[in-house]
Amino acid sequence: MCGEDEFAELMKELIDEEAPRLFAVVQELGERVDGRIAAWGMAFADHVEVIADCGTRLSLRDPDRACHLLSLAPDVTARLVWITPPTPE
Repeated sequence: MCGEDEFAELMKELIDEEAPRLFAVVQELGERVDGRIAAWGMAFADHVEVIADCGTRLSLRDPDRACHLLSLAPDVTARLVWITPPTPE
């Protein structure tokens, strides 16, 4: 057993190691004619969870699969953008 401060530090380390990475899937319409954020996602160690802008939720193997699914329309290209978390002030 450990003290409250040590336990809090251990939990913080666990959270830092296990936190999902955040990403967006951006769709490019045409050849840079227009663009939009089509979905937001969280990448865990073994899968990703994606929420499209229409509200559809997907559980996938990897973020590249989300890009593939969101680029099936004609003249649409999707790309993954990893989000850098803001640093605490």
